[in-house]
Amino acid sequence: MKFYISARGIKRLTISEAGGGGGGGRGAMKGGKGSAAAASAAGGGTRRIYQRRVLLPVVLTLGLLLPFLFVRTAFVVLESASFCSSSLDCMGWRIFGGNDPALLREELTRALLETSSTDGQIGIREIEDPTLLPASFKDLVKDVTSNKQDIRTFAFKTKAMMAKMEQMVQSARRHEYINWHLASHGIPKSLQCLSLILAEEYAVNAMARSRLPSPEFVSRLTDPSFHHVVLLTDNVLAASVVISSGVNSSTHPEKFVFHVVTDKKTYTAMHAWFAMNSINSAVVEVKGLHQYDWSHKVNVAIKEMLEIHHLIWKNKYVSLKEEVFEYQQELEKNLEVLSPSFVSLLNHLRIYIPELFPDLDKIVFLDDDIVVQHDLSSLWELDLNGKVVGAVVDSWCGRDCCPRRKYNDFFNFTNPMISAKLDSDRCAWLYGMNMFDLQAWRKTNITATYHQWLKLNLNHGFTLWHPGALPPALLAFEGHMQRIDPSWHMAGLGHRVTQVNKYMLETAAVIHFSGPAKPWLEIGAPEVRSFWYRHVNFSNGFIKRCGITG
Repeated sequence: MKFYISARGIKRLTISEAGGGGGGGRGAMKGGKGSAAAASAAGGGTRRIYQRRVLLPVVLTLGLLLPFLFVRTAFVVLESASFCSSSLDCMGWRIFGGNDPALLREELTRALLETSSTDGQIGIREIEDPTLLPASFKDLVKDVTSNKQDIRTFAFKTKAMMAKMEQMVQSARRHEYINWHLASHGIPKSLQCLSLILAEEYAVNAMARSRLPSPEFVSRLTDPSFHHVVLLTDNVLAASVVISSGVNSSTHPEKFVFHVVTDKKTYTAMHAWFAMNSINSAVVEVKGLHQYDWSHKVNVAIKEMLEIHHLIWKNKYVSLKEEVFEYQQELEKNLEVLSPSFVSLLNHLRIYIPELFPDLDKIVFLDDDIVVQHDLSSLWELDLNGKVVGAVVDSWCGRDCCPRRKYNDFFNFTNPMISAKLDSDRCAWLYGMNMFDLQAWRKTNITATYHQWLKLNLNHGFTLWHPGALPPALLAFEGHMQRIDPSWHMAGLGHRVTQVNKYMLETAAVIHFSGPAKPWLEIGAPEVRSFWYRHVNFSNGFIKRCGITG
């Protein structure tokens, strides 16, 4: 006897008998779960056929219903821990019930809403004991089912686990940013290598010690008809990128004179690099601070300036160790001001540019973390309206749009001296690509005002502003700044870049990697670092020797 069964039931029943009144028959069930055995006996009368016809539907019905009943019963037992004190009390009316999913949702919603109430928060705090919270969701389900806890307890524990996980995520993010920030303080091994082998080359190679610039170009160093660009840096590779990008972007590079001022320890390496890698057409001067013959008064003032900046930085460092920051952005802002560059002499020496270059009238100052993309020649034609400094104030997003650059981001407006002098919502101008009229500067008391504010900050416990070169410069240059078009200067590329506007990057005359992620560090965003590395000469022997790659 053969059975053909589908999901809809018996499609066909065929009975076959052996001949001769005696024989055997067997049946097979296809298309369903389970098995059936068909007994066979001698003969094949009507009575046996009738029994088979009666028993077969019963067997099939049980075969279909029993798995359903088993699964449903197991489901009810699991759910009953949430709804009833005893699963047997609820099982009877819920086995064939159709409304329990809705009731379960309502009960779960009610329990979750309770966890958001005041009483619920108290319950969560009680349950947040690490010894009471399951380690995983799998453990939570096991705990709830094995202990037959109600759905309210399940909701409390679930929300407590979610809160604990959120705390862990926030803590991980904070530690990740702190590590990222610490990485920004380091000097890559490749850059250290470059300085060391260039210093060695200066000692053994006469060409590396050759005069900069050549004697025939010395007159250009003070000629006001040329375009004079000033860099204060101890980074050889960065200086080479600034100068090469400036020359490559210029229509008339022969009109440019680059003045590189560095410290004593970097002077030999810097000199060797530009002596052995001459820049086509443009003139480059490299000068060390030890080569300046300043008066005793200027030397004392510079030393005092650096000491006060160091005390401001140290005071901020001590206070940060005792603070707890609730928001990530607040932590980022405070960590950035602890950068070692904030106590660097070369970083603060820009306030003495008139003393560094007493024979120059107009100069463009460039930071060493910038890339020049378009000709800067027309900067010398700008009318500063008698002001000392030309700077970008507005960002690309519009007039008076300056994210992260409001005066409130730099100064302490709880101090009456600051609140009476400045507007907290005012936009700070960008420091890093500036046109300076040195003739106009020498007619003012800007440098003296700068020192006065440093002493006031010292007397007020270093609480007037955050560490850095910009805050005291904003005070000293108050009333002496002229706005220039935002297209001249795009800054902020050294911060965490989540989305880059390629059009702005390509059309800006100067892009500035202000912020911790300098382009020569691996922590920088690759999509913006490429704009810097395109000006590195990777075929240079010293670059190859130190393993500098883009």
